[in-house]
Amino acid sequence: MGPLAFPVVQIAGIRDEAEAGLLVECGVDWLGFPLRLPVHAPDVSEGEAARIIRGIPFPARAVLITYLDDAGEIAAFARKLGVRIVQLHGDIGIAALERLKTIDPELSIVKSLVVGRSDVAGLEAGLRVLSPFADAFITDTFDPASGAWGATGKTHDWEISRRLVEVSPRPVILAGGLTPENVAEAIRRVRPAGVDSHTGVEDASGRKSRDRVIRFVAKARDAFGPASPGS
Repeated sequence: MGPLAFPVVQIAGIRDEAEAGLLVECGVDWLGFPLRLPVHAPDVSEGEAARIIRGIPFPARAVLITYLDDAGEIAAFARKLGVRIVQLHGDIGIAALERLKTIDPELSIVKSLVVGRSDVAGLEAGLRVLSPFADAFITDTFDPASGAWGATGKTHDWEISRRLVEVSPRPVILAGGLTPENVAEAIRRVRPAGVDSHTGVEDASGRKSRDRVIRFVAKARDAFGPASPGS
């Protein structure tokens, strides 16, 4: 499908085919499927995720979001699902990332930088070391109460993400507590290459809200400016 194009709007946590269709209709670029997770339960089974992914029309793209750290397992899982973008949130080492690029050179890798789990210097150091093997980064929020590294519904210090955007040789996507109410301010302050939301566009039942998704996408596109796809 070619190289990644930015800016992007990603919505994660698809529960079924109807929800995926809603996100595509609302103009979402990337649909995130969190699977094989250490903390959160998956929103959908692996078999159902693969079926939904097969039906996602281009230019929308599916993203595997996982904490796996073995290169062979990641590559095999991505092939099983039919995804060409993988978002890695686990403590995967440089050797494993390099091997993953060797096994599947056309698999785009987005590596997480979890704000609050290490200090700014540690995040910058990790970014520099991992940049040769990542196509992009995504910042997210560490929740010490639950131990979760993402999908916390909580924001973090956006100045830290802005600093990472400034020093990164790769695009940086902003995640963590983003909603239709704060996404425009977040983009203006951080200047990321993309934004991601999960719980921030859901209703009280935990389903994606059409109104909230439409407003999130519109606010993000407006803040990104005329270069944003779909604007």
